[in-house]
Amino acid sequence: MKAVRFHEFGGPEVLRYEDVEQPVPAAGEVLVRVTATTFNPVEGNIRLGVMQGPIPVGLPHTPGLDVAGTVESLGEGVEGLAVGEEVVGFLPMTKPGAAAEFVIAPAEALTAAPRKLPLADAAALPLVGLTAYQALFDHGGLEAGQRVLVNGAGGPVGGYAVQLARQAGAHVIATASPASAEAVRTAGADEVVDHTATDVLSAVTEPVDLVLNLAPVDPEVLAQLPSLVRDGGAVVNTTIWMPAPTDDARGVRGVNLYVRSDAEQLAKLVALVDSGDLRVDVARRVPLTGLPEIHVQAAAREVRGKVVFVVA
Repeated sequence: MKAVRFHEFGGPEVLRYEDVEQPVPAAGEVLVRVTATTFNPVEGNIRLGVMQGPIPVGLPHTPGLDVAGTVESLGEGVEGLAVGEEVVGFLPMTKPGAAAEFVIAPAEALTAAPRKLPLADAAALPLVGLTAYQALFDHGGLEAGQRVLVNGAGGPVGGYAVQLARQAGAHVIATASPASAEAVRTAGADEVVDHTATDVLSAVTEPVDLVLNLAPVDPEVLAQLPSLVRDGGAVVNTTIWMPAPTDDARGVRGVNLYVRSDAEQLAKLVALVDSGDLRVDVARRVPLTGLPEIHVQAAAREVRGKVVFVVA
């Protein structure tokens, strides 16, 4: 089979499109014929080798944390999935990914793909959708009637966070650039703040129950985010190289989010997609052979929105 791999850590030039032996599923595993995977910024850092502490990978390594595809075969003991079934999942970060014609996935990481969406586009859902869901509800405890600030709402995670928060009955304040402001407003934000003209600390005129920080900010600004939060609220931070700030005196929690694979939560997101209550946005669809070039563009900060790699 064909796959994209890197045999050493480094820049995008280490990525190779090459022949690889097709894997065989062990007990509890599923062989998936890949329809599509995606680019996630963390994969650039994994390729560079700077994530070997929290995300140690062996070499050679195949990127591709998201998968959408068809069940090709089942390992021993796998139940609830059938050969030929269309599935989506968020793969283990330390294992070979889905930038290949076939990938091994733990059975518990997979759920049925959306029926109302092209299968390739469904690859844009798992990692970023789960990040938004877990940030808002698992860690933020968001409830109807609360106020939430989504800082960096113009990115893929932010788009899902705004939609999910609005559906939960929250009042959503979102920061975004002028280029993404309309998309954020369409996603359901009650207030959209241009972060190129107004800093995030000035964006909130009344306290919020939750701040979801999705954007790199100056450490001094990050440290002040608890001042925007009501007593007992939370700051959930996805820029994990800067620890989330707390205010213990007022009971404001700081949470560093490490997204986890959760097929049950992913199934909830799939159901929302099929009911028309959650929109999946894809910025570009690129052949798998174009993966190295997207890494080049990402290193130059030229990637906007979610890029899906389609496997021929």
